[in-house]
Amino acid sequence: MTETRTTAKIGVLVPFTNTNLEPDMELLRPPNTTVHFQRMGGYDVDEVPGSDQMAGLGASDISHDLRMISGVRPDVVLYGCTSATLTHGPSFDADLAQQIKAGSGAKSLTAAGALIAGIKAVGATKVGFSSPYLGEINDQAIDFLAHNGIETVNRADIGRELGNYGQGELTPDEVFDLACQADHPDAQAIVLSCTDMRSVEAVERIEAALGKPVVTSNQAMMFGLMKALNLPRHDALPGSLFDNL
Repeated sequence: MTETRTTAKIGVLVPFTNTNLEPDMELLRPPNTTVHFQRMGGYDVDEVPGSDQMAGLGASDISHDLRMISGVRPDVVLYGCTSATLTHGPSFDADLAQQIKAGSGAKSLTAAGALIAGIKAVGATKVGFSSPYLGEINDQAIDFLAHNGIETVNRADIGRELGNYGQGELTPDEVFDLACQADHPDAQAIVLSCTDMRSVEAVERIEAALGKPVVTSNQAMMFGLMKALNLPRHDALPGSLFDNL
């Protein structure tokens, strides 16, 4: 048997303008694992990422990207854009996960699917929701949650149009403020959707301030892959979500 240097190899498909998914994965990755990235196109860098553009990304041909990421023989492949699939709905999201599994030979998780699994893992059925998306995508995100049995009792929009780089330029302090705006007495958890938003760095501060679990796209993907690969908890994992490993 050939011995490798890692316990697991993690493949990640990442939108080509995303600047925060890679550092988040490096922050969160379990010891003795490696993370390998393939950047995806399928959208216009100069267009504001509205519903049509994100739906177009989700529906774009990723066969080349799957061939490239398959070269590292990954144990799991993550689809690292939440809005690209939630704009299409739950069945599309599940179908894409199966397509990635078939095309890569690895276990597969989408950001949107992982977010749902993370919310369910903390036992929440009512949530406060926020993201850096345009309002129309937030409407679709709330519908996506509702189709999965999760009610949004409050929502906080960013309040301005952010371009493809603007989402990633929000600071952890701005993310903290968004999370607090999304809170509600009936919310059992706070959901922060977007793989390019710096939510991971704010999770523990938000939980300390609000006294309830926080589930973010990147944190939820790491939680999902650790469950799928049966990897133990380690010290660099922020948030009460990981109490459920």
